[in-house]
Amino acid sequence: MSDVGTEGTGGATRADPESEGARIAESERGADSSGPEVESAEASDAFEALGNEVRMSVLRTLVGDSGEGDELVSGRTMTFSELFEASPADTTAGFAYHLRQLTDLFLEAEDDEYALTYAGLQVARAISAGTYTDRVSFGPVATGDPCPLCESGELAAVCEANYVTVACEDCERAVLTLPFPPSARRDRDPERLLDAFDRHHRHRLSVMSDGVCPECAATMDAVLAAPPESVTEQLPETGGDRAQVRLDCRQCGCRLRAPVTLAVLEHPAVVSLFHDHALNVRDRPIWNVGEEWRETVVSDDPWCVRVSAELDDEVLDLFVTGDLSVAGTRRRDVEEIRQAS
Repeated sequence: MSDVGTEGTGGATRADPESEGARIAESERGADSSGPEVESAEASDAFEALGNEVRMSVLRTLVGDSGEGDELVSGRTMTFSELFEASPADTTAGFAYHLRQLTDLFLEAEDDEYALTYAGLQVARAISAGTYTDRVSFGPVATGDPCPLCESGELAAVCEANYVTVACEDCERAVLTLPFPPSARRDRDPERLLDAFDRHHRHRLSVMSDGVCPECAATMDAVLAAPPESVTEQLPETGGDRAQVRLDCRQCGCRLRAPVTLAVLEHPAVVSLFHDHALNVRDRPIWNVGEEWRETVVSDDPWCVRVSAELDDEVLDLFVTGDLSVAGTRRRDVEEIRQAS
């Protein structure tokens, strides 16, 4: 567990028990006839169908470069003969058998042409990206940023088996640990790799905070909660209560724990403040967004956290409620605050 961000899989934590009860009651009444139709297959059958190199080659071929004039998002459409020629199969009879094992779940067939289904596209892309086969390790790579915990050491990034940890070289405390797709390192030097890591997770955090899972697009529960002791004991003493963001997918188990500040970086008021001071908030990496940020727990029943950013002579306050919505903002001059106090 880290104090800035951790991500993994696990059971979802729902924010509102009454909403859960309403959902169960609706389920017991029966599905809405106007809702989407869902067809499901056994996962074991799906993976069994992929257990052959000839079949895997079909998926790789269909997701490959489509060439000029073919702009299908789902990859190319090819005939039986074209797929056979591109495969390692010895006979057309044997190849036809393999195609039948893929059809419906991973391939759709019309006349003599074959194309990838949604599931086929996802598997083919994961294969090409090395998601199931590549384990990347690198580092340490200096970030060039100071440690926000001890304020004296420098942060460095280390990747082990597709998980990146950014930690202080002096106090040795981890600021974050997050997964990173193995294909990211194929055409990037270390500096560009860290930039891609930052952009990748800023986007994911933004989508999660909006209630959409970046892995499966199911509903993401977003709540404020008190961080566990394993996190707070790593943080500098502030004399006040602390809060963290808890993001949990209801469907696939994707989850994230992070400071409240990271959930408001893309808020229009924040972007505007930084722009007015000739700064771009996106230039601040997620492992150290800057010393101008402060978090104050206003209330824990119900939750309300004031996230503040001070730039030059101005302070912006954002009041974040228990479901991560921003209930209000306040922008004032530093001198005005001093006079009021």
